[in-house]
Amino acid sequence: MLHRLDSPVTSYYLLVGATTALLLIGLVMVLSASMVTSFKDDGSSYAVFLSQARFAVIGLVGAAIAARLSVTWWKRLALPSLLVATLLQGLIFVPSLGLAKGGNRNWLKITSTLSMQPSELAKIGLVLVGALILANKRQSLGRVKHAVVPFVVPIAVVTIGLVLLGRDLGTALVLIGIVAAILWTAGVPGRLFAFSLVVGAAVAAALVFTSTNRMDRITNWLSGSCTDPNGECGQSVHGLYALADGGWWGVGLGASKEKWAWLAEAHNDFIFAIIGEELGLPGTVTILVLFGLVATACYRIISRSNDQFVRIATTGAMAWIMSQALINIGSVIGLLPVIGVPLPLVSAGGSALVTTLLAMGMLVSFARNEPGAAKILAARPGVVRRSLAVLPGRRAR
Repeated sequence: MLHRLDSPVTSYYLLVGATTALLLIGLVMVLSASMVTSFKDDGSSYAVFLSQARFAVIGLVGAAIAARLSVTWWKRLALPSLLVATLLQGLIFVPSLGLAKGGNRNWLKITSTLSMQPSELAKIGLVLVGALILANKRQSLGRVKHAVVPFVVPIAVVTIGLVLLGRDLGTALVLIGIVAAILWTAGVPGRLFAFSLVVGAAVAAALVFTSTNRMDRITNWLSGSCTDPNGECGQSVHGLYALADGGWWGVGLGASKEKWAWLAEAHNDFIFAIIGEELGLPGTVTILVLFGLVATACYRIISRSNDQFVRIATTGAMAWIMSQALINIGSVIGLLPVIGVPLPLVSAGGSALVTTLLAMGMLVSFARNEPGAAKILAARPGVVRRSLAVLPGRRAR
C-alpha cells in the first residue's frame, strides 16, 4: 500500500479523485439546499441546480483542456489571463455594466440574465503571473527591489486594489493570501515577507473600520453575545442551528429545516451548514478530508518538481483553495466572522466554479509532469480501450 502512495501518479489521482468527489457532493447539496428558495423565486425547484450543472459542464471541459496543457503554455497564458481579468474588473465600475450584490460591486453584467465575477479570474491570473515573474527573478530575490517590483508593486497592488474598490473584502483576503504564499515559496527575504503581512493586515483593518456593516460583524463575533436568530447575527445563528440539528448522523438528505428560508445563502456561503444538518458529522468530515487530499497532492507536486514556476504556481493555487475553504468553514462554525466567500467546488456560483475547476486542471497538468508520471500515464490505455478490452468478444480474440 505504501509503495502505491510513492507512485509518480499519486498526485494525479488524488487531484482527479478529490475534485470529482467535491464537485459531485456540491451538485447534490446545491440541489438539496436550493430547492425551496428556487421554487419560490423561479417556480422550479431545479433552477439553481440546473444553472450550477451547466457551469460544472463548462468548468469540466475547461479543466480537461487545462490538464493537457504543458508548463510552457501556462507560462504563455500568465500575462494575458491577468490582463483580461484586470480589464474586466475595471469594467464593473461602468454604471451600465457593473452590478452590486450584498453591498459589494463585484459583478459584471453579460446579458440580462447572465453575469460574472471578474475577481475570480484574477485569482488564477495572479497565481500565474506571480509564478512567472518570481521564477525568472530567482537569483535576484535577495534584493528588495527585485522582490517587490513588478509583482507586488504594481501588479498585486492594482489587482487587489480594484477588488477592494468594489468592497469585496472576502475575495481581497484570498488574493492577499495568494500573494503571501507565492512570496514565501519564492524565497523573498523574511523582512519583506513580514512587511507585506503588516501592510495587508493594515489594509484589512482600515476596510473594517471604515465599514459599519463589517465593524458590526467583527464586534458581534468578538463579543460572542449575538444570539438573536432574527437580529444582525441571524445568518450565523441559523448556521449553528443547522449544525446542531444535524447532530452526529444528520437528519437525512433533503430533510433540512433551515433551508426553508431561515438560513440565508443556504446553497452558497452557508452550504457547509446544510451539509452538517443533512449528512451530519460524516458529511462534514468527508468535505474536510477531501480538501486535505487536495492539499496533500499540491504538497507532493511542490516537493517533487524541479521547475520553480510549477512550485510557485502550485503553492499559489493551494493557498487560494485552502484559504477560501478555511474562511468559509470558519465563518459557518463561528471561528471567524461572516466574510462571505463560497466553499470551493461545493457552493453555488458559476464564476467561482469554472475558475476553480480551471485551477484544478492546471494542477493536474503539473501532476502529469511529475518525474515518471508522464510515461506511466501515456502507457495507460484510455477509458474506451479499457472498456472494449473487457467485452466477451474482445477477450476471446
